[in-house]
Amino acid sequence: MAVEQTRAQAPAQAGAQSARTGEQSRIHNIGYRSYDGPRLGRAYARRSLYSQSLRGAYGLGRSAKSKVLPMMLFAVMCVPAAIMVAVAVATKANDLPIKYTDYAIIMQAVIGLYVASQAPQSVSLDLRFKTVPLYFSRPIETSDYVRSKYAALTSALFIITAVPLVVLYVGALLAKLDFTDQTKGFAQGLVSVALLSLLFAGIGLVISAITPRRGFGIAAVIAVFTISYGAVSVVQAIADAQSSSGVIPWLGLFSPITLIDGVQTAFLGATSAFPGGHGPSGGQGVVYLLVVLGLIAGSYGLLMRRYRKAGL
Repeated sequence: MAVEQTRAQAPAQAGAQSARTGEQSRIHNIGYRSYDGPRLGRAYARRSLYSQSLRGAYGLGRSAKSKVLPMMLFAVMCVPAAIMVAVAVATKANDLPIKYTDYAIIMQAVIGLYVASQAPQSVSLDLRFKTVPLYFSRPIETSDYVRSKYAALTSALFIITAVPLVVLYVGALLAKLDFTDQTKGFAQGLVSVALLSLLFAGIGLVISAITPRRGFGIAAVIAVFTISYGAVSVVQAIADAQSSSGVIPWLGLFSPITLIDGVQTAFLGATSAFPGGHGPSGGQGVVYLLVVLGLIAGSYGLLMRRYRKAGL
């Protein structure tokens, strides 16, 4: 009798347990749908990453705080050019106060600070928050990421260095200076800042990609640009004081900004900023150019090697 009662209670207990389980387990429709649209592929991904990185270099699409420094540095780069133009127009000068190729050399500290602030922002945060493997999932590859970041920072640097030259050029035309001379100088200046942008962007990104800490990257980039330029300038000044002018051009090979100075002195008709004006000769200028191109290619190669490991 007890056995039959137990058997009768078993289905009832199983039904109650199933009812409780049903109350706890529900199927939710969260709205996932399959994608039937076009597959845009790697080219679209590269363009998107490039435009996003370029906008980020000026704080666009980011917080208001992120816009302050790049916009302030951009203004600092342009204001002296505007003042020079105003002076040239007011005094009816026969030429601008400086050559187009001299402007970036004079403002090199501002350019170095811009690279130091934006190169780590471009790559260090991806390393810190480990988002690089997400980029490399599909369809983007290591080369796409490196090219997009390199091109974006190069473009950002070209903008901040070329716009002041545009201000000078437009002002020179408004002041009715010789059109041919101004156009030639303007073109030489653009070539110079384009080469500078490639070189500085490559060096800045390589240094920044070493560490995921943005602060360390900023300090390292500032140190490389500032210390190298200061050391080279001091040694060149000592060599000039000791009448060892022959060694001055060779010393310029050890700093990014003096490399650009040497290239534009040899090939773009610029006046050398080296002590005593002892710029490189034509043969030495070839060495300068090869070193600059080697550094640009080497920076790209080092970035590719770094992100092959970072993407694992």
